[in-house]
Amino acid sequence: MTRRPSGGVAVGQEVQLIERIDDIPAGIFGVRAVGTLTAEDYAKVVAPVVDDVTRNRKRLRCLVEVGPDFTGVTPAAAWEDVRLGLRAMRAFDGCAVLTGNDRVADASRVAAFVMPCRVKVFGLDERTAAVEWLTDLPSGAAIRPKLIGPGVVLVEVSEPLRTADFVLLAEIVDGWLAEHPTLTGLVVHTRRVPGWATLGSLLRHVGFVRGHHRRIDRLALASDSRAASVAPRVITRLIHPEVRAFGYDRLDDAIAWAGRRDGS
Repeated sequence: MTRRPSGGVAVGQEVQLIERIDDIPAGIFGVRAVGTLTAEDYAKVVAPVVDDVTRNRKRLRCLVEVGPDFTGVTPAAAWEDVRLGLRAMRAFDGCAVLTGNDRVADASRVAAFVMPCRVKVFGLDERTAAVEWLTDLPSGAAIRPKLIGPGVVLVEVSEPLRTADFVLLAEIVDGWLAEHPTLTGLVVHTRRVPGWATLGSLLRHVGFVRGHHRRIDRLALASDSRAASVAPRVITRLIHPEVRAFGYDRLDDAIAWAGRRDGS
């Protein structure tokens, strides 16, 4: 039997120590943590949402309120938190944490470096600002990858890269590689180098390169960025694909070069 900490519920009365926050806009999953959380609490409140998100390929924006009456989690609850988080990790657009607890705030800021989504800490009295921040977050992937010809994938990039981008790109590239030894060309089209939204997205980018670069013949960078113009001299020393830079407006030339099987 679960008990709420001091403050208003008779001993022996069963309560949920993860409470849904309902007075927030649709599309945001809000929870309030009180007392010491158990695995049962996660099973009752969080697991059904994770099941729905993963089964129906939905996106997830979370508002988590951790007040002064929060006292921690049991070991089983900590494991359940990790397990559910891993299941839904690819679906997260962002997480706002409302707290006045310095330890929770510090832990959340550390987690922000490795989470695949954006994480921001707010004070307990800043729920309106947190909801506005979550509402304004971009959703889904920041890239538009597509197979535009035999063995040539075009990637249009418009915003800082997120983990979901590399999941989507890997699905398309791996779909081709499942039936072919290599991908002839990968074309990246972006006005400027956008960077990464989180450290987690940077690590996912590194993982994609490590797992795929030996099976990609050619990489074309169609961009006006100075970094893109010098990238071929650096990248070709580190990874397998032949790399060539083109201006942003020379996309057709980049595609034609990437698709040539003789490398000319």
